[in-house]
Amino acid sequence: MLDLKGIQSGYGETRVIHGLDLTVDAGSVHALLGRNGVGKSTTLKTIVGQLALTAGQISFGGTNISAMTPYDIARLGVAYVPETRDIFGALSVRENLELAGRLAPTEDASWDIERVIDFFPNLADRLSNGGHELSGGEQQMLAIGRALMMEPRILLLDEPTEGLAPIIIQQIFGKLKQLKNEGMTILLVEQNFSFATGLADAISLVGRGQIVWQGTAEELKKDNETHEKWLGV
Repeated sequence: MLDLKGIQSGYGETRVIHGLDLTVDAGSVHALLGRNGVGKSTTLKTIVGQLALTAGQISFGGTNISAMTPYDIARLGVAYVPETRDIFGALSVRENLELAGRLAPTEDASWDIERVIDFFPNLADRLSNGGHELSGGEQQMLAIGRALMMEPRILLLDEPTEGLAPIIIQQIFGKLKQLKNEGMTILLVEQNFSFATGLADAISLVGRGQIVWQGTAEELKKDNETHEKWLGV
């Protein structure tokens, strides 16, 4: 579904991604792991068009999206939940969801506000609250719910457990597991090793702006040398 070939990108004159190749299969959960600063979040931002490619090509569902605007990429069904969540604090929970729903296809919509609330019951009594009034966990649920309102074909998640209490992390894990079981394609950036390996069908390790290892969660758990080299502190 998603294919990155030799992509290069960064911030201004600072190049962070150096010829990265990655393929995400439809219906799978693919996790990007690696130390801080190796280019994981930069990769997601490049996919959704927030950062421009300086080389390489990105294809989504057979369409070259390398030069598309973030808006057009989102219209194709690429939903992005950044580490900062970026919900609108001055808007209510309902308004945040309604705004995202405008990007959804007009026909055969499977996600609406009622389904999001059923999926995240914590938000049921918060629909009229402003985004700034939510807890960190509620904000993350809203950010994911807002992405689902776009009827995505792929969901890009950047550090969804960052700063959350363990009980909320368990809830988020369960919901992502449910989406996986329903066939949602997910590309996940995550520092929580057990969270990522518990969800992912495939794992790619990022080091120095490139993919340095690929395999399954079980393969990575057994490969102590690789784990220490690219993930050890």
